[in-house]
Amino acid sequence: MTSHTEKPIAVVTGAGSGIGRATALQLASDGYDVRIFELSSEAAGETLVLLQKAGGTGVFQTVDVSNTESVRTAFAGLPRLDVLVNNAGIAHIGNVLNTTPEDLDRLYQINVRGAYHCLHFGIPIMLKNGGGSIVNLASIASKVGIPDRFAYSMSKGAVFSMTLSVARDFVDKGIRCNCVCPARVHTPFVDGFIAKNYPGQQAEMFAKLSAGQPIGRMGEPEEIATLIAFLCSNKAAFITGSAYDIDGGFTLLR
Repeated sequence: MTSHTEKPIAVVTGAGSGIGRATALQLASDGYDVRIFELSSEAAGETLVLLQKAGGTGVFQTVDVSNTESVRTAFAGLPRLDVLVNNAGIAHIGNVLNTTPEDLDRLYQINVRGAYHCLHFGIPIMLKNGGGSIVNLASIASKVGIPDRFAYSMSKGAVFSMTLSVARDFVDKGIRCNCVCPARVHTPFVDGFIAKNYPGQQAEMFAKLSAGQPIGRMGEPEEIATLIAFLCSNKAAFITGSAYDIDGGFTLLR
């Protein structure tokens, strides 16, 4: 499988489904050669097929963002890096009392350490190229208190803080760093969560979760991807160190 390296290169982590897949497809449509870093080779392959059917170019690599050597190896193979989207992440439901130390460590390893790894190994490549754009996936949970999201909020709060730190440290080096803060988005995770925890009540629970956003529905992955792609583009050249709510009015009620 060939890759057109004369194009600007964009790395999207966790691009096997949901927001990551939508972002990979959008960036490919915008002319990037997309590198899909994904733990599941099957999911990554599905995204690549969709990307190529739409006329885009890219490759996928099996990467565990929580593993230092896995990420080091993945970035070492890049000829250049213009855009990095830190999307890979997992969720967890629970408060501080019923969140186990193992739960906390698992969220940290993927959501926090995973983002760190990609920044640590990706930014030096951007510096060699004269700059680039980074978008991290934070969450409204990094800004407001959400019931039973203790570990998840911790991890996304860290992503928000890392965004500000990277933006500040490299503002004069041609590297921009921003994050997006979605509310609930209709992804396979949401469907799986409802099916697992509310069997026989899927439609009712879907409607209830959708109503959690004042706009009356969940976000779509493509809507989040559109904002990410804008922040990656030269149209956003004056934007760095910013966190964008994309939440259907969720924070209006907080």
